Amino acid sequence: MNSKIIGLDIGGANTKLASSDGKIVELHYLPLWKNTQLPEVLKKIAQRLQPEKVAVVMTGELADCFEDKEQGIHFIKTCVDSAFELSKVSYINSMGRFQRETDDIKELAAANWAASARLIGKELGDCIFVDIGSTTSDIIPIISGEHKAGLTDFERLARSELVYAGTLRTNLAALLEKVKLERGWCRAASELFATTADAYLLLEKINESMYTCETVDGAGRSKIDAMRRLARLVCADLSEIQEKEIYDIASQVKEKQVSALVEAISEVAERNRLKRITAAGLGEFLIKEAAERLDFECISVSEHWGEEISKVFPAYAAARLLDAQPL
Repeated sequence: MNSKIIGLDIGGANTKLASSDGKIVELHYLPLWKNTQLPEVLKKIAQRLQPEKVAVVMTGELADCFEDKEQGIHFIKTCVDSAFELSKVSYINSMGRFQRETDDIKELAAANWAASARLIGKELGDCIFVDIGSTTSDIIPIISGEHKAGLTDFERLARSELVYAGTLRTNLAALLEKVKLERGWCRAASELFATTADAYLLLEKINESMYTCETVDGAGRSKIDAMRRLARLVCADLSEIQEKEIYDIASQVKEKQVSALVEAISEVAERNRLKRITAAGLGEFLIKEAAERLDFECISVSEHWGEEISKVFPAYAAARLLDAQPL
């Protein structure tokens, strides 16, 4: 393993990077849907790191700036292939395999979890791999070194192998129809007033440096800013709602997300007869709580490989898989 073999995980909001030896770990907030700086940033990475080999996985093709996933794949490939020498670049598909020229390009869509699952299967064995990032939660059954998940986001959503909620970017109105306040139940405003990042900042599950996405109102990332955004979930100013009630709303966000996770993991576990979880991503704290409620064994990627690697695990897995390829 060395620092000259890197993995790239190019998502709709974030591009993550890791070297196969784990010494280089980077996260770049590069939303594809608005004046993206992805081409420029990739070229700077290529010049700065001068890697010998590059393994690429992607999920950004789903961004709604693209007409369809195939257009998104071509855009991402063009950005990567323009930044690095073509002979150095390899792509991993939804089977966790390196793509051949004869393979269908659509197999590259939403494949970052497949790279993670292949490495987890090799190193840790049978389990349900759960990775919660900024936007989504992957719930991947792994048996005998192979993942048993659906091959597209569409299929995985239908099989509870994908829950579209994450640690930073999820609209709280998508999680909570109502919230419990001192005066009783109150309906939530179906607007983009606050996200999970605001809730978890208040609950001290993340800090300001981990709040890597934009704030929905363009304001700061302090606790008072987050409180102001959470108050708007019930159309209130800070003068109209108690501080305790705002923190209670944040706790209700966490409870809702853990409950949804428990439900999805239970379905995947029953279908695949697995009771062991491997937890990765910024949302490891959610996975650990879900595992406790299910009374499942839980292996932490942070404890096994390090907290920073856990946050960019698909990129690290891609680099490791490429490093293991025969010359």
